[in-house]
Amino acid sequence: MVWRIPRRHHVARALVNGVSAPMHDLRPATDGTRPLSATSPSPGSASATIAEPRPRPQSEPQPHDGPEAWSSSSDPHTANLLAQARASDDEEEKRRLLDEVVMANLKVARSIAMRYRNRGIALDDLDQVARLGLVKAARRFDTERQNDFLAYAVPTIRGEVRKHFRDHGWTVRPPRRVQELQSKIMGASAELTQSLGRSPRPSELARHLEVDVHDVEEALAADGCFTPSSLDRPVGGEDSASLGDLLPSEADEHTAVDARVILAPAVRRLSERDRRILDLRFFSGWTQEEIARDIGVTQMHVSRLLTKILAELRASVGPATPTP
Repeated sequence: MVWRIPRRHHVARALVNGVSAPMHDLRPATDGTRPLSATSPSPGSASATIAEPRPRPQSEPQPHDGPEAWSSSSDPHTANLLAQARASDDEEEKRRLLDEVVMANLKVARSIAMRYRNRGIALDDLDQVARLGLVKAARRFDTERQNDFLAYAVPTIRGEVRKHFRDHGWTVRPPRRVQELQSKIMGASAELTQSLGRSPRPSELARHLEVDVHDVEEALAADGCFTPSSLDRPVGGEDSASLGDLLPSEADEHTAVDARVILAPAVRRLSERDRRILDLRFFSGWTQEEIARDIGVTQMHVSRLLTKILAELRASVGPATPTP
């Protein structure tokens, strides 16, 4: 059995054995790792086993990871493929080489897509858009003008993802200047919240971004247009009313109350027959022919009576006030 080296002896033992291992790697080799044995040169001394650090699992890049998670510049294989595609006159061969360039840099597209996850668009859709940007970058890259493929591909992929957000992500689409200002406000708000210790005011955001405060207020008012709340969302708990239940309907009784208050005096001044014609036509839903049979006149005469009655009501109510 291999024991952990005591804390007070691990430095001295490492120096004696000629091993410069960090302290966190000096642990029992009972976790399946392959040990490295470092034996003291003096006879009879106990041997110390220093376990190799366990390799870190390969995981998907996190949102803060960019192409620098793999390389700060294009790898020689990508550069070689691009050079071959540039020199080839065969369209099929050129297409095959560019496809290899795309396949070799899919991790870059995935990393950029991960930066924009959890912002209202599915990650699978963002991944497809990022790959489309990678394909465009591979086809448009000119080896005679640029040497680093990633320096050209990363802005191209990022631009495609942002364009997808701008064109397809908004449920209610505000002007482009409002969209761009909202993106700047998000970054400035986080920075000012950390420095001020509270949420910044619109005037402070405007001063920080060097824009007019009215533009900031307009962008803040448009917040929620990207993914507006559902009308079925409960306002309180699960058993509470939904947001749609609290909104007035088109057949709101408030409008009908105003109409009754305005028309009641004018209707009372009509004759009994005229009031009956109004009741049958607009409340019972009778046709002019049915009304004519009921009151014993022709359908044409009912039409003239309705025209006269409505004209009298309009004159009694007065001219309509235009809605601002």
